[in-house]
Amino acid sequence: MTSVLSLMADPTRARLLYALDVVDELCVGDLALALSVSEDAVSYGLRVLRTAGLVKRRKEGRVVYYQLADGFPEPLREHCLRQLIVMSRAPVDEDI
Repeated sequence: MTSVLSLMADPTRARLLYALDVVDELCVGDLALALSVSEDAVSYGLRVLRTAGLVKRRKEGRVVYYQLADGFPEPLREHCLRQLIVMSRAPVDEDI
């Protein structure tokens, strides 16, 4: 569980998981556009998540589509993604 939480602590990986939770399946280019990050950052994040068994891929021609793995711990995912949304809406302290 600690390793899953540490993977989700990275903002890009957390956002990737959220995007794949909202939409069943996306390719690297679509994820990069949706998250406003580089394709390299998306590819690296997906590689880490796939190595951990949290994301799986499906190849169609030259395009690779990613989706959440079947064994992803559902209650943990729901809780962490909900907290991510709450944190993203929190006001930013400008004194920091």
